[in-house]
Amino acid sequence: MKEFIISEAKVETAVLVGLITQTQDERKTNEYLDELAFLAETAGAEVVKRFTQKLPTANSVTYVGKGKLEEIRQYIRNEEEAEREVGMVIFDDELSAKQIRNIEAELKVKILDRTSLILDIFAMRAQTANAKTQVELAQYKYMLPRLQRLWTHLERQGGGSGAGGGKGFVGLRGPGETQLEMDRRIILNRMSLLKERLADIDKQKSTQRKNRGRMIRVALVGYTNVGKSTLMNLLSKSEVFAENKLFATLDTTVRKVIIDNLPFLLSDTVGFIRKLPTDLVESFKSTLDEVREADLLVHVVDISHPGFEEQIEVVNKTLADIGGGGKPMILVFNKIDAYTYVEKAPDDLTPRTKENLTLEELMKTWMAKMEDNCLFISARERINIDELKNVVYRRVKELHVQKYPYNDFLYQTYEEEE
Repeated sequence: MKEFIISEAKVETAVLVGLITQTQDERKTNEYLDELAFLAETAGAEVVKRFTQKLPTANSVTYVGKGKLEEIRQYIRNEEEAEREVGMVIFDDELSAKQIRNIEAELKVKILDRTSLILDIFAMRAQTANAKTQVELAQYKYMLPRLQRLWTHLERQGGGSGAGGGKGFVGLRGPGETQLEMDRRIILNRMSLLKERLADIDKQKSTQRKNRGRMIRVALVGYTNVGKSTLMNLLSKSEVFAENKLFATLDTTVRKVIIDNLPFLLSDTVGFIRKLPTDLVESFKSTLDEVREADLLVHVVDISHPGFEEQIEVVNKTLADIGGGGKPMILVFNKIDAYTYVEKAPDDLTPRTKENLTLEELMKTWMAKMEDNCLFISARERINIDELKNVVYRRVKELHVQKYPYNDFLYQTYEEEE
């Protein structure tokens, strides 16, 4: 079967393509393409060019218009003539099998969409059997409706004319369909097996959670690459893998944390992202159970990111989708050391925007109304970590007393060593 997802990290050059639509203005499209470039870099590709086009909606046949597709094709051809081969073209939205087939026929290079790129990164990052099984299931779900495209090579095997309009379909139509159905059945059987395997993992995880004792569960949630793992390492004094790349953490890590005299369980979960494939969310159900069963959520936000408010909305929507909404939550704005703003010139009379606010001014906006449910820290520089610990302690203690009224705390108060 022909591969269409990168299976290993290679330094390939990539071109990005995005749309400016009625629901997505130019600023937002550029922001999405910045994120897509970060995804491509995480997967091991180097972005050399970006293309955008204004359209009411994506073209159902080629995603972009014919003129824009010809412009991309000409760029690829020029790069090849200059001995700078373009390895792939990555589109910012999920493409249908029809769109991929038509775009490939025109551009003659590997075509990826945002979903296949995220799946590839997940495949690279998966370390445990649980994560690998979840990623494999998501990949098969993605492949299933696109199987027909994988068999387009059959069209080139025939040499006859006839009713196929000279395309050589005579004698091949039957075997092609038979092979397609065989592949479909193989994939469906494999998916069924993977689902059974995940169901067994779910049972094991559920048993593990039941055996964790009478402790409050706290889950770190947030957009990808906001510093959850770094914060996890600080609070739990552990060495969870942390890296300045998207989806550095796939497997949920659970650690017992003790603040003062109070033990609780802290879990670090997979980061969310805009346009996260539905199949991926469904496949990672067992991993996200930690979020669903948590008593308290610590929502970590990268305040240095220009689109952090939209990232908050994405996380809240994803939490609602997986049944984790409505839980007690602390909003933690991380990376205050990296926050920057644009100072307006004295003679600039235009209204100030969010980009012109200092950190102190930003903290006095809607965030001020949240009181101690909203904290500002730097996990890397260890700024305001003690304040965070105090708030977490107070909230966990309140939940502990409510949930386990007859259970005393298990540890004596002790002075934490530096």
